[in-house]
Amino acid sequence: MYLMKVDPRALEENPDRSRHTPATAQADAMMLATIKAVGIVQPPVVVPRTDGGNGFMIDRGHRRVRLAIVAELAEIDILVDEPANDNGAMRSVVENIARETLNPVDQWRAIERLVALGWTEEGIGIALSLPVRRIKQLRLCANILPAMLDQFAKGDMPNEQQLRTIAAAPLDEQKEVWKKHKPSKADPHVTWWSVAQALTRKRMYAKDASFGDELAAAYGIQWIEDLFAQGDQDGRYTTDVEAFLGAQQEWMTNNLPKRGVITEVSNWGEVKLPPKAERVHGKPGKTDHTAVYLDREGRVQSVHYRMPEPAKKAKGKDGSGDAAGSDEPIVASKPRPDVTRKGIEMIGDYRTDALHDALTRAPIEDDTLTALLVLALAGLNVSVHSGAGGNVFGMKRFARHAVMLFDEGGRLAFDRETLQFAARGMLTEVLSCRENSSNSGIVARVAGDAIGADSFLPNMGTDEFLSCLSRPALEASCAGTSVTPRQKVRETRTAIAEHFKEERFVHSSAFFSPDAAKLMDWLISNTVANDEEAEGPSTPSDQAGAVAPDGKEAVLDPQQDGPADEETRPEPGADDTDPYRVAAE
Repeated sequence: MYLMKVDPRALEENPDRSRHTPATAQADAMMLATIKAVGIVQPPVVVPRTDGGNGFMIDRGHRRVRLAIVAELAEIDILVDEPANDNGAMRSVVENIARETLNPVDQWRAIERLVALGWTEEGIGIALSLPVRRIKQLRLCANILPAMLDQFAKGDMPNEQQLRTIAAAPLDEQKEVWKKHKPSKADPHVTWWSVAQALTRKRMYAKDASFGDELAAAYGIQWIEDLFAQGDQDGRYTTDVEAFLGAQQEWMTNNLPKRGVITEVSNWGEVKLPPKAERVHGKPGKTDHTAVYLDREGRVQSVHYRMPEPAKKAKGKDGSGDAAGSDEPIVASKPRPDVTRKGIEMIGDYRTDALHDALTRAPIEDDTLTALLVLALAGLNVSVHSGAGGNVFGMKRFARHAVMLFDEGGRLAFDRETLQFAARGMLTEVLSCRENSSNSGIVARVAGDAIGADSFLPNMGTDEFLSCLSRPALEASCAGTSVTPRQKVRETRTAIAEHFKEERFVHSSAFFSPDAAKLMDWLISNTVANDEEAEGPSTPSDQAGAVAPDGKEAVLDPQQDGPADEETRPEPGADDTDPYRVAAE
């Protein structure tokens, strides 16, 4: 290797270099300023051309040479090296990763190039100081739609969980989903969560399968390796749910125990036992039965149950089976439960008081507190009219976000990314600005303003929206543009829509920031309400005697925050033993 000077314009670029994605404009500007001030600190490395021509080809330092030309340097120092057997493939990858990490798309392309040159995944991992698991993950990019890869290269990438979902989907499905979610000029970013949701397919895992390889082959099940699963677990899965369940069903039939029956589960995931069957939670007896079933995840489960013994008839004096004067069989009485209904209600009160005390006084970490907020919205007592789609009950759509926070042992166990994902999903379910029963009110406006939701508003410069504006509002929208108001409203609207075809227009009334006066009124009213609640009646009987602002006694409705409508009040003369419904949600 030796040093020499050369005109940077005489150097030939290496078409097999690792970094194809250009650096940011800011990074280029900083390097250009340095080159103009002190020159190139570290000379680029070049090798003699391998095609037999004169001159040199750049091995490492393409960006330095390009910016030296921009700086109009007549000569630069270069280091001449011997060409490598792999055309410098490994050296190029190592240097680029050491200088500035390649984006995942360029890393994948470099890895595929090395594999084509004969490198193994293990050898690449050792040379690049990367786990083989990471090498395999990057090679998933081979299953990604090229248009999505172009978006990745811009720095707009999904997280690992979303990447796994997208890569597992067929390319034709990715193409259809991409048409609906690809970026636009108004919004250059992609909501990868929505893309992953649209491509999500139910997965049945090999670790949950009771059948073996023979049945798997018979049903045509091909296992796919989940490269994002924990290293100590069997991460294989299949999306052929029908074949998986069929193999499980056949295995249950072939391995049914004595006194065993195959049963189903309810919509709530509870096993359906025969009528009058009593479930056995302890050690089963010799005469007990076994119910085998598939749970919601397709796993084979079993429970034990026993059937009641037939009632014995008392013998009469003549030895017959009927007692004298009795035609009815004697039915055995039901055993008394361990805890009565009243006792269960008392336990509920004790637990509630203890939970509230702990929430008030016990130390709670921020992550745990956020997780508890997610869990609270998944409670059975929560009913929300949401913009996500009609009435959303906690036990249904809310629960799907809460279950992500549990480990296999049923304990809260999550990382920060999972917690943030669950919290974002839960807030998406709840918060709504729609002008119907799902409207969250001013809190949704405050939330949107806090997280910068204004930048996600779509282009409103469409004829459909502009037709909703009055003449003064339309003419005001022309301010700051080259559009001048026309004599006819329709012509003004058409001109504005044409102007904003290539730009983004958001009407001032659509921004999230609420009116300061209305927000202050809301804060004051709720502060006053909190003070009155603290000083006011605390028992149902006291609440029942509350007086509405119009002087009438208020009737609290469980579906409303305030007094019920006139039609819900009891008619005069009706039963006045409990004239008011009081419900606490």
